[in-house]
Amino acid sequence: MFDPVPAARPAAGPALRLSRALLSPWSRFSLLVVVLLGAASTMLLFEPQRLLASGWPPQLTGGTAAMAFGLAYGALTVAFVPRPLLNIAAGALFGAQTGLAAALAGTVLGAGVSFMLGRVLGQDALRTLLRGRLLTAADGVLSRHGFRSVLALRLFPGVPFAAANYCAATSRMGAPPFLLATGLGSIPNTAAYVIAGSEAASPTSPVFLAAMGFIVLSALGGALVAWRRRHGLSRDTPDS
Repeated sequence: MFDPVPAARPAAGPALRLSRALLSPWSRFSLLVVVLLGAASTMLLFEPQRLLASGWPPQLTGGTAAMAFGLAYGALTVAFVPRPLLNIAAGALFGAQTGLAAALAGTVLGAGVSFMLGRVLGQDALRTLLRGRLLTAADGVLSRHGFRSVLALRLFPGVPFAAANYCAATSRMGAPPFLLATGLGSIPNTAAYVIAGSEAASPTSPVFLAAMGFIVLSALGGALVAWRRRHGLSRDTPDS
């Protein structure tokens, strides 16, 4: 008998072609760029550094104020506001203990939002750009040893906070180990900046000087670790 003739597939309509174009990797990446540029522009107009000069709104007090600061902290880190400035503000506004809790909560929140934005909107497009030797090696390290690598990045500052978030998002690292490593690794340096902010009125006090000394030493250590890791990746990665 005659073999059945396969039915012809219907041609893709304009709506289907439009939806495919909107959901393509580069369209999502373009949306990510627009979102981040909009957030950064908003923060430049808002000038969050005024918080240090004018203080926290008097309508917010106690735990409510700390929770609101943590939420604002997370949003500001997504918009590329430097974390040291926010950590100092946390200490100046809430003291060492409450300020540290609010700053750490904001750190994890901001890292999580950035990670998910990068994973959903930018991963497919950005992975096609990872063609250089150092970028390919860094992607491999984060994919295989994500928790340990992110923990080291947070303990020894050197890589900008936002850059580390989006770099991890393009790797195969899962969100739970990324957030856990971020929370644990951010404690020492966050605490140092928060304590410095809480003692800013007494710049000659032993506590303030100890906090500043820790900040300087951690920065030097981060620079050394980054230098050694960069040269190690260069040696370990074969020439393309």
